[in-house]
Amino acid sequence: MVSATEHADRNAAAFAHDDDRWGALVRRDPEADGAFYYSVRTTGVYCRPVCPARLARRENVRFYTTRGEAERAGFRPCKRCRPDEAPLAERQAEAVARACRAIEDADGPPSLDALAEVAGMSRYHFHRVFKALTGVTPKGYADARRAGRVRDELARGEGVTRAIYGAGFQSSGRFYESSAGRLGMTPTAFRDGGAGASIRFAVGECALGSVLVAASEKGVCAVLLGDDPDALARDLQDRFPKAQLIGGDAAFERLVAEVVGLVANPGGGLDLPLDVRGTAFQQRVWEALRAIPAGSTATYAEVAERIGRPKAVRAVARACGANPIAVAIPCHRVVRTDGSLSGYRWGVERKAELLRRERGAR
Repeated sequence: MVSATEHADRNAAAFAHDDDRWGALVRRDPEADGAFYYSVRTTGVYCRPVCPARLARRENVRFYTTRGEAERAGFRPCKRCRPDEAPLAERQAEAVARACRAIEDADGPPSLDALAEVAGMSRYHFHRVFKALTGVTPKGYADARRAGRVRDELARGEGVTRAIYGAGFQSSGRFYESSAGRLGMTPTAFRDGGAGASIRFAVGECALGSVLVAASEKGVCAVLLGDDPDALARDLQDRFPKAQLIGGDAAFERLVAEVVGLVANPGGGLDLPLDVRGTAFQQRVWEALRAIPAGSTATYAEVAERIGRPKAVRAVARACGANPIAVAIPCHRVVRTDGSLSGYRWGVERKAELLRRERGAR
């Protein structure tokens, strides 16, 4: 690799004669930057050979090997090309290096405006220069650096969620969508050597807020409701800590659309296979819930009776709370003995709205 000093020496040799220097000045040759300087007698300034100022007449131009020679001859530095500072390429490289250090030192991804301020450039100019010098956008560089932190955390045995958020990612869902490209595999597979089932997921918006839909090769394994998409993604990872969680593709969006429609019309049912994972007792409870007609309700005690465990009322309530598939397994149809609405994992208000929609559709 040629050093910066060797490169400068070669350039100086290439532009050793005034005719060569004039030719480089006429074509604004970037290779000539730093190899020589020129002064203009009529303006009293000296410039770089790449200065964007209008080309002076040849008889008014003098050439110098160093800027010190030009200054000793009585010329002042041009305010446009700033020949008394480092060459533009060096200044840009240093500005990009400052931005890279800011990215690496930040807890989260700095904004483009903040990075441009660090670099001393406009937002647009900084983005263009950064990509030209590094080959990636500032966001791409930040994502790569944070993915490297995730790899380090996973290699030390940290949990996937902790590793992702500890590395500064604000959205585990967004990380999972491109994790295969960042890690070479999904984060859980990276940590566990590929153990566990593959689960695709995506987050959408529905009548009751955000909805996360996840499916294995066997069927829908999670429908989670909430207000915070990131919290839903963390909930999914906590439920399936050994699974490979992969962001859904465009085809998967059709499944999300079906679930969004189910939330809007909960009495319609979901005509898709379910991959229900739970203990034998939980699965018996969930099967009993699916037998409750839309628009109707049953008490926890009644569900316990139906599965042949009349004394297991509290266990039935816990199974309802552990249900990972909202609406499709209708735990919202279970109420207290007095008919009042008890706690619902995704909020009592959502439970009441689901029941209202079902009864309104009858």
